[in-house]
Amino acid sequence: MPYRILFLILLIMLSSCNSVTQNIEVYETSESGNKMTERTDFVSQHKSSTIILDASKEFQKITGFGGAFTESSAYLLNRMSAEKRHQILSAYFAKDGARYSLARTHMNSCDFSLSNYSYTPVEADKSLKHFSIDQDKEDLIPMIKDAMAISQDGFRLFASPWTAAPWMKDNNSWVGGKLLPEYYDTWALFFSKFVDAYKSEGIDIWGFTVENEPHGNGENWESMHYSPEEMTHFVEHFLGPKLAADGKGDIVILGYDQNREGLKEWVDVMYKDELSSNYFDGTAVHWYESTYDYFPEELQYAHQKAPDKYLIQTEACVDDEVPVWQDDKWYWKKEATDWGYHWREAEKKYLHPKYAPANRYARDIIGCLNNWVDGWVDWNMVLDTKGGPNWANNWCIAPVIVDPEKDEVYYTPLYYIMAHFSKFIRPGAVVIDAQHADKELMVTAAKNPDGSIAVVVFNEGTSTKSFELTHNDLTKTISISPQAIQTIMINNH
Repeated sequence: MPYRILFLILLIMLSSCNSVTQNIEVYETSESGNKMTERTDFVSQHKSSTIILDASKEFQKITGFGGAFTESSAYLLNRMSAEKRHQILSAYFAKDGARYSLARTHMNSCDFSLSNYSYTPVEADKSLKHFSIDQDKEDLIPMIKDAMAISQDGFRLFASPWTAAPWMKDNNSWVGGKLLPEYYDTWALFFSKFVDAYKSEGIDIWGFTVENEPHGNGENWESMHYSPEEMTHFVEHFLGPKLAADGKGDIVILGYDQNREGLKEWVDVMYKDELSSNYFDGTAVHWYESTYDYFPEELQYAHQKAPDKYLIQTEACVDDEVPVWQDDKWYWKKEATDWGYHWREAEKKYLHPKYAPANRYARDIIGCLNNWVDGWVDWNMVLDTKGGPNWANNWCIAPVIVDPEKDEVYYTPLYYIMAHFSKFIRPGAVVIDAQHADKELMVTAAKNPDGSIAVVVFNEGTSTKSFELTHNDLTKTISISPQAIQTIMINNH
């Protein structure tokens, strides 16, 4: 064979080896009945809009998505058959499930516990000689460990206290009040002992929030109050130094941990100077301030105040509602109400209209990702048909509802909406620029560590939308159903 022909063959072979082909997969969950359904039946419209990706413009790195291990959820799972229990945990943590990568749990009891309890029941036990997590060993710890065994990728776990034991507080109560200064050292020791106790059970703690909802919760269930100055003082002089001294300085400490409207005041104090911010690794927020506003200005402000630190949404749920069983349509209708619909002061009641739970989840997660939030964590993973069990009668909805008497499971649309993010946007992914022409759509995109790109599109409207998705040399026309969320995966081969 002439050398010239041989050279051309080799050149063609090398070229084909170096070429990268891209394929697109589209998954949709919709009011019309799709549940993470792969779609190829796209309808091209005359006036398609555009979505243009630019992976050269990078924003925050993703920490993860997930939900919370609570005593209520764990108790319910232990009442289900072994088959259904495994099915639910696999749906959340397995590789062919939602692949949750970030999770929360509570320290001491919370409203979603069966009763009030503390790991430190003995009064005036300043050195915590009687510290014990035995209460967690029947339900909570087995749930966490079983999830760990199912998860191939693993997940990060952080813990939050709702309150110290009453004997450490100025009102000697589970509800409200403040930590007495004489117990600041003891309370810092409590966090360190919790790490060791869970480590002895085979569970590593990735981080803490200092206090769940430091403004309180209307004196309805476990709480303990801090001002921004008080929490910063505790972290700077007690919690941070104690964890560092005990060889736990790599454990993440997240401050605040309440609604976004108050965020500016808190980050101004937390990140006032180098000393105040030294032990804070980031800021935690909740979504309960409004059913529709995700507070982009506040999130942007928090990021700008501490651009190198975490900004994580640590709790969200459909609150003040008893779960609607086996009725997917309800979750897409504006019929739900939350605490603020009835109880908010008159001048802020407008933030709490009736809303569609599915829309609220999709809108908030995309809004957060487009405003520097790097992690988004739901509340209870599993609740029963009454919205509990819950000692405080604080009924809520979880993505998975169970009827333990009948051993039945209902995966609500909220489960699938969470999976649209957690399954496809992996830890270490970087949010990238996604310009879109149709402002009635919400769009976010992230590039995963393996090079794949996940684009999430939300259509809250009542008509089908179509768009041309462009990334480098790739252009694809896609349509999205009304009242629907899509994850579009661009995979390199």
